[in-house]
Amino acid sequence: MIVSTDRTAGGPSTPFALDGETFRLLISNIRDYGILLIDINGHIVGWHAGATNLTGYSSREVVGQHISRFFTPEDNKRGWPQHVLAMAEAQGRLQVEGWRVRKDGSRFWASAVITALRDSDGKLRGFATLTRDLTEKRRQEEALHQSEERYRSIVEGVRDYAIFTLDPNGNVTSWNAGARQIKGYESDEIIGSHCSRFYTPEAIQRGWPQHELAVAKEQGRSEDEGWRMRKDGSHFWASVVITAMRDASGTLVGYSRITRDLTERHRREEALTQSEERLRKHGEALEDTVQRMRDFIAMASHEMQNSLVPIHLAASLMAQKQLDRPLEHLRQTIDRQSALLTRIVEDLLDLNRTERGQFSIQRERLLLADVLSGAIEASRPLIEARAHALQTQWPKEPIELLGDAQRLTQVFINLLNNAARYTAIGGHISVIVETTGADVTVFVADTGKGIAPELLERVFDPFTQLAPRDTDSQGGLGLGLALVRRIVELHGGTVEARSAGIGHGSEFVVTLPLMKPAAREMRKDGPGSARAVRILCVDDNRIVADGYARLLEGMGHKAQVAYDGEGALRAAHTFRPEIVLLDIDMPGMNGYEVAHRLLEQQDDPPPKIVALTGWGRESDKQRAQDAGFYRYVVKPLTREALESLLAGFARGTGTSGAGFPSPT
Repeated sequence: MIVSTDRTAGGPSTPFALDGETFRLLISNIRDYGILLIDINGHIVGWHAGATNLTGYSSREVVGQHISRFFTPEDNKRGWPQHVLAMAEAQGRLQVEGWRVRKDGSRFWASAVITALRDSDGKLRGFATLTRDLTEKRRQEEALHQSEERYRSIVEGVRDYAIFTLDPNGNVTSWNAGARQIKGYESDEIIGSHCSRFYTPEAIQRGWPQHELAVAKEQGRSEDEGWRMRKDGSHFWASVVITAMRDASGTLVGYSRITRDLTERHRREEALTQSEERLRKHGEALEDTVQRMRDFIAMASHEMQNSLVPIHLAASLMAQKQLDRPLEHLRQTIDRQSALLTRIVEDLLDLNRTERGQFSIQRERLLLADVLSGAIEASRPLIEARAHALQTQWPKEPIELLGDAQRLTQVFINLLNNAARYTAIGGHISVIVETTGADVTVFVADTGKGIAPELLERVFDPFTQLAPRDTDSQGGLGLGLALVRRIVELHGGTVEARSAGIGHGSEFVVTLPLMKPAAREMRKDGPGSARAVRILCVDDNRIVADGYARLLEGMGHKAQVAYDGEGALRAAHTFRPEIVLLDIDMPGMNGYEVAHRLLEQQDDPPPKIVALTGWGRESDKQRAQDAGFYRYVVKPLTREALESLLAGFARGTGTSGAGFPSPT
C-alpha cells in the first residue's frame, strides 16, 4: 500500500492510502496512453478509457476480442500479434513500434510496451499493454528522412561540383558523382583517405591541406583557389570551399568540401593577363614610335621649308620676266603648288608644336576687321577660282580684340579655304559678325557638301577630312581645323561646327572675347597700372606652384602658394584670394573637396576657382562645372592661357577654353 501524508495548514497529519479504488481512479484519468489487460491467449480482459481515445472502440466492443483486430492485415498474415506476445513472455517486457488500425480503418503509428504478468509462483497470468500514438513524430521522422534522401540524391547527382565530406581529421567520408568526374577516383578508392591526396607536392610540403582545415575549424569556413591533382596525376585549377560541420553541442564532427574545376576560366584569365601585358608593351612601343614620328615630322618639315623658300623665290623672280604663255602657265603651277606645300608644312609644324605644348600666341591690340580682311584677301584666289559668291557683313564701329593677329588670320583663312574647297563651283560663302555683350561671334557659312552628323564632334581632330572633295579642289592633311580650335581656345574663345547633314552646307561659329576699354588701358600702360589681383596657387608639386606665383608676381599681381588641401584652406582664410588656381589631382584632400570647402566659406564675393588638371575628358569638365569651378584648364598653364584667364576675370564674364560658362 502506498501511503502519503496530508499536511494541511492547522490540521494534523493524516495517512492517505492508495488503495484499489484510488488506483483505479488514477488509471482511468490517463488519456494520453491506452492501457489494456490481455489474457495468456491474447484476448482483451481489461480496457482503459485512454485506449478508447486511441482506437475509437468502447470497452463493450473489444473486451473478449483478440488483440489482432488492432493489427494491420499484413501483420496478421505474418502472425505478428502472436509473435510479440511470445517475445514478451520470453523476455518479460517488450517494446515495439508499428502501424495499428483504428475502428474507422485509419492507421496510427503506435509505440507499445508489453509486460508479462506473473503470480508469486512465476506462472504467467496475462499481459499489460501500454500504447501511445506517435503518428506525428513518425511523420516528422519520415519527412526528415525523405528530405535527407532527396538531398543525398541531389548531391550524388551533381556533376559540375565535387561534393564530399571529411571527418575531423581530414579523411574522406563521402563521395559524390561530381567528385568522381572531376578527380577521377571511385568512392571505394578514396573513402578513408586523407584529403591531402588531392594537393600538389609543393602544397603538401608547406602544409596547405592542414592550414585550410584549421582556418575552416576556427572561422567556420575557408575558401581557396589553386592547383589540385587528379588520380591520373594531371593538374586542374580548383575553387574550393570548406565548411566546418558541428553538432548541436558545437562539437566538430567533420567538414564539407565543395570543389569546382575552373581550369578553363583560369587559362582564359592567364591569356588575358598575357594579352594585356603584350598590349602594354605594344603601347609603350607605339608611344615611342609616335614620339619618333613627331621628331621626324619636325625635322622633315624644317628641311622642306628650307627647300621651298628658294622654289617660291625663284617663281617670284620669274614673274618679273616676260614669259611666253606655256612657261607662264608652268611658273604659276610651281608658284601655286609651292604655296600649297608651304601651307601644309606650316600646319605640320604648328600641330607638332601643339602636341609638344610649345604652341603659343603673342597678344596685342587688334581690329577684327583687319583680321577678317586679311583672311579674305588670302583666300580670295581660291574663292574666285571656284566662282563662289562671297557675302560679308560686320558692324561699322571698330571691334577691338586682344590677341595674335597672325594666328587669328590663320583661323579664318582655314575656315574660308575649307568653305571654298567643299562647295561646288558657283556656290555661296558668307562671313557675318555679331557682337553680344562682352563677346563677338563670327559666322562662316557655305552652301557646300555639309558635314555628316557623326563627324560634327570629330571635325576638329587632326587628320579628319570633312567629306570627299571634288577632283579639281586642292588637297590637305586635315590639320586646319585642329589648329583653328587650338588658336581660338588660346584666345579664350570657342569654335563650333554646325550642319544639317550631307548636301546642306556647313557653318563654323567662332566666339572671341572683346577687349573692354579698361582692358585696353591696362594693356596700353603695362601690367603695373592694372589692379593687382590676389591669386592663390595650389599644387602638390612645389616647383609648379612656385613657378605660377613668380609668373603672376612678374605680371604685377599678388600671389601666395599652398602645397596641399589643408594648406590651401588656411591660406584662403588669411589671404582671401580673388582667384584660386587649384590642382585637382592632389593626395589626401583632392581639388574637388578643397573647392567645396572654399565655396562653403561664403566669402563675399567668393573666389573664382580654376581647375588645373592633366585630364581633358568631357566628363571631367562637366564634373568641374557641376562643382562650381570658374574655369577648367588642361595643364600646362601657359603664360598666354593665364593672360587670357585674367582678361576674362577682368571682364567679369565670358566663356572658358574648357567650354562651359564661367560664373559671374
